[in-house]
Amino acid sequence: MSIFRSLKHRSFALLWAGQTLSRVGDFIYEIALAWWVLEKTGSAETMALVLVFSITPSILFLLIGGVAVDRLPRIMLMLFSDIGRAITALIVAALAFSGQLQVWHVFTASLFFGFVMAFFQPAYAAVVPQIVPQDDLPSANALTSISANLGRVAGPALGAAIVGWAGTSTAFAINGVSFFISAILLIPLMYMGIPHPSRSEESHVWQDLREGFLAVMAKPWLWISILVFSLVNVTLMGPYSVAMPFLVNDFMKADVNRLGLLYSIFPIGFVIGGVWLGRYNKIPRRGVLMYATLALGAIMLGLYGFHLPLWVLIIAALINGIALQFGGLAWTHLLQEKIPNEQLGRVSSIDAMGSMSLMPVGMALAGWATATLGPSLVFIAGGLLTALAGIAAILHPAIRELD
Repeated sequence: MSIFRSLKHRSFALLWAGQTLSRVGDFIYEIALAWWVLEKTGSAETMALVLVFSITPSILFLLIGGVAVDRLPRIMLMLFSDIGRAITALIVAALAFSGQLQVWHVFTASLFFGFVMAFFQPAYAAVVPQIVPQDDLPSANALTSISANLGRVAGPALGAAIVGWAGTSTAFAINGVSFFISAILLIPLMYMGIPHPSRSEESHVWQDLREGFLAVMAKPWLWISILVFSLVNVTLMGPYSVAMPFLVNDFMKADVNRLGLLYSIFPIGFVIGGVWLGRYNKIPRRGVLMYATLALGAIMLGLYGFHLPLWVLIIAALINGIALQFGGLAWTHLLQEKIPNEQLGRVSSIDAMGSMSLMPVGMALAGWATATLGPSLVFIAGGLLTALAGIAAILHPAIRELD
């Protein structure tokens, strides 16, 4: 079946178009911000702290965000999130244009972005099954991931070009505009009759949270995966997010264009993987698939710690993206299929909170390790530890027997 079949549903087409555009803006912002921090401070620790400031509020507020998503109009939450991020990005751009942007401004903006994502991500995860029929969910999930990864393909390359041509200030402003356009595309969805979450009038926030945790603990495959990915998001994301700019600058002796190229190659693999799996109504052997592909992707990332030709690194990045996309889509479809929609916001938030719980520590550790041991060793160690975690997970019957 066609991977684009979910776009025949107008509500999803509008949602997908807006998110595709804003994600391109996100990655333009990220590459510009990474280079701004590198030029401003030259500090791996500061680079890591920017990520810590953006991740920590998400972790702290995800449970509240999940409850809000299962109690309030989901499109409204997403709309306010996009408007808030647009205003924040434009403030950062204005400060940069005027030459007044400081590191603490960046930290403050990162805190706000992280806070907003605690509401936006569970809302998006919960609303897609409401507007797309079951048979078209693999297509919608694949397109959602493809749009994010097309942003990762186009964003870094565009970001590097914009930084080189017009400076980081312009790149920050483009991100703000992209959020405003995304918000405009969400407005029609408010009038399309998407049902609001139903709940008992007597239910309370703590009761809702308790139900969410009980739903997670009742499924071993779910809580085991959350535990594994709380570790993997340290060992896999630390090298990629923190050490990569320093690997390019210090280890490869290259410039922002090489950084933009490498950050653009990884998501091409995600797009290829999404196009392949998005054609199917059912993804088989999802437990083994998730963790075997995790191990493969980790090995490919670990290769970046060695002095290898650029073409080898490009192939490794493509395989990494394909492998991680297979696992990611299998996981998303599992949640949508096996978790009732009235609990999906809470379960998605618990999943995200648990998976991200160690990331602030991991990012700080990656910053320290990059500065102390060098970026090359950070990539080798991260790839090895992640591969071992994936192999260990397959040994558990709850994962191995998960279809």
